[in-house]
Amino acid sequence: MMEPSISMRRHERRIQILLFVLLFIAYIFVLPRWAEWSQNSRLNLTFAIVDEGQLSIDTYYKNSGDYALFNGRHYTDKAPGPSFFAVPVYAAVRPILRMPIVQSAIERVSRSPAFANTLNQDGSGLMADKIYYFIVLYISTVIVVCLPAAVLGVLVYRFVRHMGVRMGWSLAVALIYGLATPAFTYSAAFFSHQIVAFLLFGAFTIGHCVSRGGRSNAWLLLAGFMLGLSLISEYPTALIVFGVGLYILRHLWQTAQLKWALPFMAAAAPPLLLLAAYNFSIFGTPLPVGYAYSENYTAIHSQGLISLTYPHIDALWGITFGSFRGLFYVSPVLLLAVAGFWGWWRMGKLRAEWAVCVWATVSFFLFNGSSVMWEGGFSVGPRYLVPMLPFFASALGAFALCWGQRLWARVVTTVLVAWSFVAVWSLTLAGQNYPDWTPEPLVNYALPRLLQGDLARNLGMIVNLKGWLSFAPLAVVLGVLLFVLAHLARQVDFIEKQPANDEQPNWINTHEPAEA
Repeated sequence: MMEPSISMRRHERRIQILLFVLLFIAYIFVLPRWAEWSQNSRLNLTFAIVDEGQLSIDTYYKNSGDYALFNGRHYTDKAPGPSFFAVPVYAAVRPILRMPIVQSAIERVSRSPAFANTLNQDGSGLMADKIYYFIVLYISTVIVVCLPAAVLGVLVYRFVRHMGVRMGWSLAVALIYGLATPAFTYSAAFFSHQIVAFLLFGAFTIGHCVSRGGRSNAWLLLAGFMLGLSLISEYPTALIVFGVGLYILRHLWQTAQLKWALPFMAAAAPPLLLLAAYNFSIFGTPLPVGYAYSENYTAIHSQGLISLTYPHIDALWGITFGSFRGLFYVSPVLLLAVAGFWGWWRMGKLRAEWAVCVWATVSFFLFNGSSVMWEGGFSVGPRYLVPMLPFFASALGAFALCWGQRLWARVVTTVLVAWSFVAVWSLTLAGQNYPDWTPEPLVNYALPRLLQGDLARNLGMIVNLKGWLSFAPLAVVLGVLLFVLAHLARQVDFIEKQPANDEQPNWINTHEPAEA
């Protein structure tokens, strides 16, 4: 088969780099919420490990209601993975933050009028110790969440591209996923959801490349390690880990390379052993039981299996079409992915990959619909579904393959993308907290705050830009990058349209074998 030309490789490389830069800038510009319980609970453990050399968060727990109380001591009730990931980050920046010149800068920021305008009138003010904590939160979020989230957008692009989708549509799918779904919100927050989305989809794409001959089997060790890391970061990801693991083992069995199965599974062991040691040192058991001791949610976690029962109709409606936390209400463009799965199956291509993506999507919908806490607390959309979104959004590529050249598909896609982008960004940027329990938060929570100029804290405010003007730098940078990406995509799409009968050039499917 024909190998891609040097110029085409160069275009692909440039687009992937620019896509990463665009997403990374979008994610780091909006600052994490300052008083968000889930984020603080995780960072509290990081502070306790680095500053005090212990696992108890007794010194810090008052900034969060998400904590476990066991034998009179306080611990995070979250899976500890993200907290562990942030330990080397905080340990590296801690000496710098304690330098006199940096302390003086923190004092100046604490008197910033732009930030002061965003404070609660009845709050305790913008004190230096809060700024210190927040700087650590921000740096940890940038390294542990924003960076892999931007890489994840590139992985989605690469996978859709390998499906045979033209560059313009592939780029559109990656941008839709990264900027017009709740993935955008949680790519800029110290939650576990987007971290595990990267780990799970990263392991999946590694398995895909290995199965198509693009990588050696040694890469499966990295995939196994990533799956192990996802399990210690968010326990329900065991559902997707099962699907991805089975997909990789199936490939090893079909290719008579089962000798790699044990090393692949063993690569997941180190993170799991770390989790077992963590739990045993606190609770006297290797099992993850932190949620069972959540001080403020004991009644909820006592229902079913740590708040899990069975799928409820009202919950399933609530996380799909409901105006409170519905995924298709906040990001209706993902409805096209449902059609995409149907078209993907009809094409008969990448059936095993189709099965993994369907399993990840359906299993997480059923899991979230079985939770007593399906709403997810203060949230933009159904945040518990975020880990499966890259698998779900990939089906948009199949939609593009089946119907992307038709006018009606382009019109419908444009309308749904516009709604999704406005809804997701409005809910993410409005106010100083994610939407609370207000019914129909887009209309009753986000839009009123946006009209009042109550906007999330962002990098623009650091240079004293206030209100909507603080987002001007982001708008300019994203506008320029989108223009350049669109120009490059048009160039490549023009070249790809040259083969007769509108066939895809061979270089796109270099590693595509015949279907089994």
